[in-house]
Amino acid sequence: MGLIQMQAVGLGTIVVLFVAVLLVLFILASAVRIVNEYERGVIFRLGRVQGRAKGPGLFFLIPIVDRMVKVQLRTVSMAVPPQEVITRDNVPARVDAVIYFRVVDPNKSVIEVENYVLATSQISQTTLRSVLGQKDLDDLLTNREAINEELQVIIDGHTEPWGVKVSAVEVKDVQIPQQMQRSMAGQAEAERERRAKIIAAEGEYQASQRLSQAADRLASPTALQLRLFQTLAEISSEQSSTVILPVPIDFFRPYLDGDSTNGSSKSASKSAQVRRREEEEAERRYEEAVGEAHHGEQQAMRELEPEGTNPTAAPTPKEDVSAPEKRLLDAMVAGEEQQPLGEKPPRPGSS
Repeated sequence: MGLIQMQAVGLGTIVVLFVAVLLVLFILASAVRIVNEYERGVIFRLGRVQGRAKGPGLFFLIPIVDRMVKVQLRTVSMAVPPQEVITRDNVPARVDAVIYFRVVDPNKSVIEVENYVLATSQISQTTLRSVLGQKDLDDLLTNREAINEELQVIIDGHTEPWGVKVSAVEVKDVQIPQQMQRSMAGQAEAERERRAKIIAAEGEYQASQRLSQAADRLASPTALQLRLFQTLAEISSEQSSTVILPVPIDFFRPYLDGDSTNGSSKSASKSAQVRRREEEEAERRYEEAVGEAHHGEQQAMRELEPEGTNPTAAPTPKEDVSAPEKRLLDAMVAGEEQQPLGEKPPRPGSS
């Protein structure tokens, strides 16, 4: 009986020792912590943070008193779910993006926010909708870099108190309605046609300049002959039964000069006849004017002479007047035009 009791006591002691060893091992295991290079450990001792985050490496905790929270420092790439937005020019679009962030302050990422990954995702979605709603569709499609920078600055400003640094935000895809896509395709096609017409017009302008320079170079007979020979060589290289042989215009110049000489002589004879007719017409008008002036002078002399006198007979306008008499009559007519009013005209033959 005593032997049985001793065996029972020995078995109980072994069990207690085994449990004690297990408990010690568990306590030691809970006290030892290993933190990787890309991790940091935030230690809470009785609910209070103990300084800066620990790691990397091996360190010990006080069992039951200390508690550690591991935080990763690697950059996290997170896809932002597609967001339905309406741009400033009232065009519906479906936009998704991707965000890159990492933890720079492990203590803040544990203390200031419950789940920094979920919080960053939510703030990214709201910021994406608000920013893209203020942009036109053209800006959304062309100014991607500016929009990405604006999104990165805004989201990073919200996550900085959480110890999270947003390094980049990229708009990944923009989906617009099919009708808008067809309209944009038509606009792009019209723009391509406009550029093609401008390029063609520019080519024609440059070609005209080159042709003008070539014409200046070909002004010499030697250059013209060389060009003629080159053209003949190009024509002869082709299998054609028609040969065009240009002839210099100098070969026909004598005939052209003869025609121009005959035409000039005819025009000269016509101009001489016209000039002769003009001279005859001018002489006739001059004689008529002189006759009228002489007749008026005769009437004035009859009015001034007393009755019974017989004035000297003067030649009638129809009679021929000699050259001295013409000069005298011209002088008398000029004197009557320059004589002031109220004076009597002088008698013929008086000094």
